[in-house]
Amino acid sequence: MRVKLVRNVVLTSALLISGIFSTSAAKVEAQKPVVGTEAYQHVYHLTENIGSRVAGSVNEGKAGDYIFNELEKLGYQPSKQDFTYTRAGRTISSANIVGIKESRSNKYKDNPQVIIGAHYDSVSLGKGADDNASSVGVILETAKAIQKRNLHYDIKFVFFGAEEAGLRGSNYYVSQMSQEEKDRTIVMINLDSLLAGDKIYVYGSPGEDGWIRDLALDIAKKKDIPLETNPGINPEYPKGTTGDWSDHAPFQRAGIPIGYLEATNWELGDLDGYTQTVKHGGVWHTKNDNLEFLEREFPGRVQEHLQHFTEILTQLLLDMKKVQ
Repeated sequence: MRVKLVRNVVLTSALLISGIFSTSAAKVEAQKPVVGTEAYQHVYHLTENIGSRVAGSVNEGKAGDYIFNELEKLGYQPSKQDFTYTRAGRTISSANIVGIKESRSNKYKDNPQVIIGAHYDSVSLGKGADDNASSVGVILETAKAIQKRNLHYDIKFVFFGAEEAGLRGSNYYVSQMSQEEKDRTIVMINLDSLLAGDKIYVYGSPGEDGWIRDLALDIAKKKDIPLETNPGINPEYPKGTTGDWSDHAPFQRAGIPIGYLEATNWELGDLDGYTQTVKHGGVWHTKNDNLEFLEREFPGRVQEHLQHFTEILTQLLLDMKKVQ
């Protein structure tokens, strides 16, 4: 966040010189936290202090422990949902990390529930800053922002293991959901790869089940955030929707409405969202997926995307109406 903070200092100094800001007002502005700062710190820790987080590896376990501890600090009573899967004849162990925020206004067991999810593993190439430490950071900062807010529904923050091995964590989580939990889950919002893409997007389920996408676009318009949705130029992916390649897919197959936040560029390559940038093509799953490369090649983009996605996700959770 160094670039953003420097800009704030320069702006404040200029306003003081021009007499627009009083000294006391300048102090308040200087102390005001920049949205996305904590998300950046989480991304930095996961990528620079831990590194790549291949499914089933020691580093994936370290990342899971870090997320668990951060949720515990926020009072979200975290738990680990251990699971195993077989690949190339080997049994591999991973875990989903789950934190819960219960509604204060409704203690009934059938209280509506929102699931916010993202995977925390990565491929071996690069350090997985874009894919997907970025989403972990945004969710953790959002979790802190709403920590003391009284909402009309329960929230589950679910951080999935082994997504890169075939959506293993999210598939396992859905397989363990009771029908009662599925019925009371009004939406699952997935976040994946938020930093590298030229543009920021939100998608949703088809038809009326895409209401979370429309709400996000409305929030972004009010906040002057350049959020878009899939324009639908590829007939295989109708306008406003997306493919089944991330952790939202098992929930959508289970009949749960989904939302999905992502940064990419749907106007490039095969028009499927896989080619993220004009300048470097795809960044995810390459050696370039690290903060040093992203900040050098796309100055200010990392901080801006973290700020925008955190603002959108936080406001989504605050603006959702209680579902009867």
